[in-house]
Amino acid sequence: MPSNLPPLRKKTPRNCLIESLLSLVSQGRLSLAISSLDSLAQKGLRLPSQTLAFLLQKCAETKSLKLGKWVHLHLKLTGRKRPETFVANHLINMYFSCGSDFSAREVFDKMSVRNLYSYNGMLSGYAKMGRMRPARKLFDQMPDRDVVSWNSMIIGYAKSGVFDESLRFYKELRRLCIGYNEFSFSGALTVCVKMKELKLTRQVHGQVLVIGFLSNLVISSTLVDAYARCGEMNDARMMFNEMQVKDVLAWTTLVSGYAKWGDMESASELFNEMPEKNPVSWTALIAGYARNGLGDKALELFRKMMVLQIRPDQFTFSSSLCACSSIASLKHGRQIHGCLIRLNFRPNTIVVSSLIDMYAKCGSLEIGRRVFDLTDDKQDPVLWNTMISALAQHGHGEEALNMFDDLVRSSVKPDRITLVVILNACSHSGLVQEGVRYFESMTGDHGIVPNQEHYACLIDLMGRAGRFDQLMNQLKKMPCELDGRLWNAILGVCRIHGNMELGRKAAERLIELEPQSSAAYVLLSSIYAALGKWELVEKVRRLMDERHVKKERAISWIEIENSVHTFTVSDRLHPLKDVIYSVLEQLGCQMEEDAPSIDPER
Repeated sequence: MPSNLPPLRKKTPRNCLIESLLSLVSQGRLSLAISSLDSLAQKGLRLPSQTLAFLLQKCAETKSLKLGKWVHLHLKLTGRKRPETFVANHLINMYFSCGSDFSAREVFDKMSVRNLYSYNGMLSGYAKMGRMRPARKLFDQMPDRDVVSWNSMIIGYAKSGVFDESLRFYKELRRLCIGYNEFSFSGALTVCVKMKELKLTRQVHGQVLVIGFLSNLVISSTLVDAYARCGEMNDARMMFNEMQVKDVLAWTTLVSGYAKWGDMESASELFNEMPEKNPVSWTALIAGYARNGLGDKALELFRKMMVLQIRPDQFTFSSSLCACSSIASLKHGRQIHGCLIRLNFRPNTIVVSSLIDMYAKCGSLEIGRRVFDLTDDKQDPVLWNTMISALAQHGHGEEALNMFDDLVRSSVKPDRITLVVILNACSHSGLVQEGVRYFESMTGDHGIVPNQEHYACLIDLMGRAGRFDQLMNQLKKMPCELDGRLWNAILGVCRIHGNMELGRKAAERLIELEPQSSAAYVLLSSIYAALGKWELVEKVRRLMDERHVKKERAISWIEIENSVHTFTVSDRLHPLKDVIYSVLEQLGCQMEEDAPSIDPER
C-alpha cells in the first residue's frame, strides 16, 4: 500500500471495507472506489475524515468533478451536510481544481468554522482562475493574513495582467514583518517577464540576491527569461552561467532568447551543448530559424528531430510550416502535412492556419482552400483571417469579401485582424468604396474601434488608388498621432505614385521615429536624387553610415536535389555560383529571344 494512504488500525469489518476502497484507489480505479461509497452509506458506516480528504485530493488531482460530487453527496447522506473544517477545506480545493468556483464558494459560505487555510484555499482558487475581483473582496475581509495570502494576490494579479496591483501588493508585503518566501519573488518576476521592464528586473534581481534565493531553480530561470525578454542577452547569459543547477527549462529559455533576438549562432551553439533536449528546445531553435529568414535550416533541424523520433508538438509543426512558407517549398510543406496525417496528430487552429498559409504562399491556393473547407471547427476567427488573407494575396478580392460575409453568417465574431486583412484585400484589388464601407462600419457593426494598423490599411487603400486628397482628409480626422506604421504606409503609396513632396515628408518623419529603418533612408535618398539635390543625397548616406543602417539585401532560394540553397545578388561565395549564373544567363538570353519585337514606326 502506498505510504501516502491514510493509516488503518486494527482489523475490523469497517476497516476491511475501507482498506479495500483504498486498495482500489492505489490501483488507479478511483471511479470504482467512489462508487462503493453507496454500500458503505447503506450499512451506516462513516469514513474517517482523513480517508474522505484523501479521496477528495485524488478527485482534485485527476480533475474528476463528477466523482468529487459523489464524495460530497456521500458526506450529506451520512449526516455531514456541514462537514468539519478539515474536510471542507479539501472540498474547496477539489471544486477549484475541477473549475467549479461556484460550488467551492458554496462550501466556504456554509462552513461553521473557517481557518486561515480555508481563506487561503479560496484566494488561491480564485487567483488561479483569474477571478481577482472576488479574490480581492475576500482578501479585504480576512481576519488574519499570512505570506501565502499575500503571495496568492501578487501571483494572481501578475498572471491576470494587472501589473500595477501585483507590484503594489509585493511592495506592501515587503514592508510588513510577516516575512516572505520564494513564491513572493516569483510573482514579481512574472510581472518582469510580462512587462519586459529591465529596470524592474534589475531591482527584483538585487532583492533576490540580498535575501539569498538565487539558488532557487525557478527564480533563477525566471530571471534568465526576464533578461532575455528585455533583449539583455549578456545579463541573461551571466545569470545562466551563475546557476549551480540548470534544468532543461533554463537551457531552453536561453536558447529561445538568442533565437528571438536573431543571434542564431549563439542559439545553435547553446542548443548543441544542452545535456538534455525536449521538444520545446528543438522547437525554440526551429522557430528561431524560421523567424529569422533561415527556413532551410529550420527544415533541416525538423528532419533531424524526426529521425531521432522526438515527437513534435503543435508549435513545432506551426514553425516548420512557416519555414516552408518563407522559402516557398511546397514539397517540404506536403511532407509535413503527410507527417501530421501519419502521426494521427490533431492539429490546433494555429497549425491548420499555418497549413493554409503554406499552401497559399507556395502557389497551391486550391489545396489551402480545401484544408479550410475540411476543417470541422471554424469558430476561431484566426482560420478565417488566414483564408481571407490568402485569397487577397492571390488577387481574389471579391472572393475574400464573400468569405468575410460567410464568416459573419457563421456567427463568428470578427476581430481586429479580420478587419485588417479585409481592408488589405480591398486595397490590393482596388475595391476602394468597399474598403471605405468596411472601415466605417467597424465600430457600429462589429464593435471594433480602429487603431493605427486599420488607419494604415485605409491610407494604403486610398493611396494605391491615387486619392491623395481623401487620404489627407483622413489623416486630419485621425484621433491619434501618426506612428511608424502609418508613415510607412504613406511612404509606400508615395513610392507607387511618385508623390515626391509627401514622400519626402513621410521619409523624414519615419527616420525620426525609426532611425534604423533602411527603407526610409533609401527612398529619401532617391527623392533627393530625382530633384537633383546631390548634397542632400550625400548627407542621407552619411547619416546611414553613422547610424550603421544597412539596406537589407534580398535573398533568393533554389531547391537542387532535395536541398534548399540561399543566395543574394552578386553572391560570389555560394559553392554553386558558376551553375547559378550560367542558368541566369541562359534565362536572360531566352527572355530576349521571346520578347516581342517593337515596330519603330508604330
